[in-house]
Amino acid sequence: MIREELLAITNNNIEEASLDALYQAVLSVTQKRIENMEHVHGDRTVYYMSAEFLIGKLLSNNMMNLGIYHEIAQTLKEHGRDISEVEGYDPEPSLGNGGLGRLAACFLDSIATLGINGEGLGLVYHFGLFKQVFENHMQVETKDVWLDKPSWLRKTDTVYSFKLSDVNVTSRMHEIDVLGYRGKKTTLRLFDLDSIDETLVTQGIDFDQSKVDSNLTLFLYPDDSTEQGLRLRFAQQYFMTMSNVSYIFDKHHDDIDHLYQSVVVQINDTHPAMSILLVIQRLMKHGKSFDEACSDVQKMFAYTNHTILAEALEKWPLSYFEAMDHELVVIIKKLQKKVDAVSKDPAVAILDKDKRVHMASLSIHFSYSTNGVASLHTDILVNSELKAFADLYPDRFNNKTNGITFRRWLQFSNPELTQYLIDKIGDGFLSEATQLRAFEAFKDDARVQEDVLRIKQERKDDLVSYIKKTEGIDVNPTSVFDIQIKRLHEYKRQQLNLLYIIHMMHEIREGHLPKRPVTFFFGSKAAPAYTIAKDIIHALLTLSSIIEKDPVVSQYLQIVFVENYNVSKAEHLIPAGDISEQISLASKEASGTGNMKLMLNGALTLGTLDGANVEIADLVGPENVFIFGKHSDTVIDLYATSGYNARHYYETNDNIKRAIDTLVSEEMLKEGTHENLSRLHHELISKDWFMTLLDFDDYVETKNRMLDAYEDRLHWAKMMIVNISNAGYFSSDRTIAQYADEIWKVNHE
Repeated sequence: MIREELLAITNNNIEEASLDALYQAVLSVTQKRIENMEHVHGDRTVYYMSAEFLIGKLLSNNMMNLGIYHEIAQTLKEHGRDISEVEGYDPEPSLGNGGLGRLAACFLDSIATLGINGEGLGLVYHFGLFKQVFENHMQVETKDVWLDKPSWLRKTDTVYSFKLSDVNVTSRMHEIDVLGYRGKKTTLRLFDLDSIDETLVTQGIDFDQSKVDSNLTLFLYPDDSTEQGLRLRFAQQYFMTMSNVSYIFDKHHDDIDHLYQSVVVQINDTHPAMSILLVIQRLMKHGKSFDEACSDVQKMFAYTNHTILAEALEKWPLSYFEAMDHELVVIIKKLQKKVDAVSKDPAVAILDKDKRVHMASLSIHFSYSTNGVASLHTDILVNSELKAFADLYPDRFNNKTNGITFRRWLQFSNPELTQYLIDKIGDGFLSEATQLRAFEAFKDDARVQEDVLRIKQERKDDLVSYIKKTEGIDVNPTSVFDIQIKRLHEYKRQQLNLLYIIHMMHEIREGHLPKRPVTFFFGSKAAPAYTIAKDIIHALLTLSSIIEKDPVVSQYLQIVFVENYNVSKAEHLIPAGDISEQISLASKEASGTGNMKLMLNGALTLGTLDGANVEIADLVGPENVFIFGKHSDTVIDLYATSGYNARHYYETNDNIKRAIDTLVSEEMLKEGTHENLSRLHHELISKDWFMTLLDFDDYVETKNRMLDAYEDRLHWAKMMIVNISNAGYFSSDRTIAQYADEIWKVNHE
């Protein structure tokens, strides 16, 4: 049937069809089947509100979930065409940045898979966060253009008009189908500014930030390093939440008197928190009293906290709300009076003494659930960062450890391993991920160990070819693949990995040669205004060039910083990883999800006891994970007592001093830029807010021990098998089932 459809669309000429025509044919066949799928339904609708939905390329994922991927691939192969060329042509929606957005995408997949009546609500971004380009060892930001080709985004006739301060704007809804695994489908509803003007962006990512009625949806997270940028980001959040709330009230116009019975809104971090104010406003306009509206909202909203970093908890000047809509100021002040009746503690205030509105406080007070995203993260929230709230509302706090769409990161990204697992334990794990545990029975089987190593090497060979094709870099396929792919932030400590590589470079120059070469893969973007993060990228790219030019060191070390890291590149990197770098400062990473994807594909974790690393270590046992670094309790105490002094480590540890001073050595300065390297050098010595130097010695010792362990190939394979077998817990299906049962109170399959 599929073969006949493809032949009919291409006029019986698959062999000579243009790539665009072939893509359109495969797209048409796939979309036809999607149209006939049942949409999720139920008595109560879950709206998952998020500023990001990093859904990745959809064609392959949709074909996989429909169960037609292999039939289409075989048909194309019979006519001399490779499905990979069609997959490569499929545009990648630039709708997110990191883990927050990827998690939202995984959750929608699981909502559809489990048949939950839920939808995603967010925004269209014409140029995404930005496209990363490296020039002169620097990150340069350009437009990430993805809407120039036919995509899965459908324009609708649903529009909402409202004011942004004194500017009239129109919001138009677009839709993307999200398919569950051989089940039902749901819809991601994204709103765009009807009057958007892409021509405002002329060079790089700069544009006139004052033209709100023309620029609101150009970029995800507009640069907020200026007052104008801050106001634009605030306006973008207002536009998103106003559009989302308008849609909800439009769809449920017959249920407004008891809206909380028909609707639950899960806000993914605080970006959508303004929707709480807007729903109160709408309910009051419908005739509800203020107290009734507040009561309804508290039964309708649930909040996911994604951060322990105080600076990441959004606070907006009250004047911004005043400029947008005076009614919101009145509501905020009345909400603060309600809070005062419960507690006078400034720590729980919505409106503080500086007239700033705390969006996390708003989200906690006027919702019925606040959840963390890993057991350690939730413990820290309850016992430390949000203790004042947890003492007020002990029954509202709960944990929902994050999960991943394991089918995408296994079945699609690593089909060889998937087929091998099916041959050994059957295919039940594709629907119920915890059935992977059956594979652990083979951990001592030498033949299986050899097979697992063979499959890993095949994935490494694939990555080598991919890197050569996309980056123009030759990589040693027999080296250890050490992978750190995540947003560039000091708390994630890419700078610790940087210092280790510098240390190893010096050790090699002194004749201490490693048993096997190591290739260090990085993939990450730094926010445009995040100066130190960009300095870390510069240092890594500069060091990469120095190592490449060293005839001795280059035989043992290589840095590959993948340009413009995204989901498509992750699908090649993750199956090939040997070492999964999860080295954030303990107590600072909420969860992490890259750790789960790499574990699922047989990489071993090198990490601190932070985020979901704690649960990974519990599942696989201490003998199958490599843990280093100070405990979160110690770190929290050091912050509380100002007990960490970076300069002390620099002045008393020769290896640390040598590594840091290399940043401003003649060799580095000749290859790199003085301003960036000296600024990073000074930062590490004088501040080092995320305590890189605290864990340096333990990191070096543990990583070297891990590299030694790699040489016992069969024992390493045994550890791989244990990790793969226990990764099923981290399925987003499990996470969403817990949300459904414990927070949303809705049925699922």
